[in-house]
Amino acid sequence: MKHTLLILSLAICILPSCVLGRRTINPDIPSGPHSATKGTVAIAGIQDLRVFQNNPSDPSTPSIDGDHTTMSAADKSRMVGRQRNGFGKAMGDIALPSSQSIQSKTRDLLAEAFARRGYTLAGGSGNRAGGDVRQFWAWFTPGMWYIQFEAIIQCRVTVSKGGSTRSFDITGKGSNNGQVASNTNWNQAYERAFDDFLTKLDAELQRAGF
Repeated sequence: MKHTLLILSLAICILPSCVLGRRTINPDIPSGPHSATKGTVAIAGIQDLRVFQNNPSDPSTPSIDGDHTTMSAADKSRMVGRQRNGFGKAMGDIALPSSQSIQSKTRDLLAEAFARRGYTLAGGSGNRAGGDVRQFWAWFTPGMWYIQFEAIIQCRVTVSKGGSTRSFDITGKGSNNGQVASNTNWNQAYERAFDDFLTKLDAELQRAGF
């Protein structure tokens, strides 16, 4: 009986996860309560500073299915994770839709954070914000009874208001457990990381006078 359960658990963890092609996910930015309008802010200058490696030993290190040096910066900016089989071996890529990138997702995160503090977007605003993305990645750890999905976002955010400029590092983390490497499970890990990121960014924006 125990032997049968072991085989079934391995089948659960291995078969749904063993995907060679590219998976496309589109996690939502959580929408929170927006304050009454206080002003405007311009968001620009978001850079992808992630460091990719070929065949890294740590699944939390960005990589692609192939040689990352042959991929354009635009295509690489869509890569947000790697699929793996039940033994942890890296397989196909996980990407955002072709119309999106980690820069656009980060911009949406900043826009949501400012909206919660009462600021709308305007290109000519005296208030400004930008960010250097250091981490934006998801991975999973296979287990006996479930797969642990994890996502992390780290960005150095720079804001300017009234001639004063401040920079601070914001890290958002999210995780959830599931038995199938589905879009839903990948999205949920990212959405929880987004929520954590927004909570921490809100505190920093308050301290910066927004």
